[in-house]
Amino acid sequence: MFERFTTEARTVVTTAQQEARRLHHDHIGTEHVLLALLADPAGPVARSTGLEAEAVRADVLQRIGGHNQDGPVLSDADAEDAAALKAIGIDLAAVREAIEANFGEGSLRLPRPAEKKRGLFGKIHAGSGHIPFTKRNKKVLELSLREAIRLRQKFIAPEHIMLGLLREGQGLAMLIMADRGIDVDRVRTDMERSVSATTG
Repeated sequence: MFERFTTEARTVVTTAQQEARRLHHDHIGTEHVLLALLADPAGPVARSTGLEAEAVRADVLQRIGGHNQDGPVLSDADAEDAAALKAIGIDLAAVREAIEANFGEGSLRLPRPAEKKRGLFGKIHAGSGHIPFTKRNKKVLELSLREAIRLRQKFIAPEHIMLGLLREGQGLAMLIMADRGIDVDRVRTDMERSVSATTG
């Protein structure tokens, strides 16, 4: 499948991995792919959605933590649980703040696992560890291939990845877009139009 990815689509995948590292997350979720798709402010996804990567990154940090705090990192499924709690009036961020106010800052943080030493003299090679894609994100990439096939295109571009994200319809990226009032049908139409223009 990856042989069909354009250079730009491959960049989206590698940028998603960089976003996960930047935020100190142990997975590559739909939120990281959305951030990677928004990395080019003049790109089709940023133009269509009107979203800015920095605003989405701040939203991700607020919802699941990361970069500035070493608190628990949630997967897409955990983010959905947080959204479900919010739907019944429980704000996870407020609960976290209340616990830290009563028990001290960082009281929810789990101890970091000991870093593994590698190399002849036990030097640590940071940043070389593999970060896995979530099951949902693997499905998004698979759906990007299906979208390319549906559109009778032999390549996978960033627009196909966005179409896969929209078609999968779940995960933190979709929650963020829903909360920001993004018109999914219009974005889908824009992505189809954009990717068709590159072949026509």
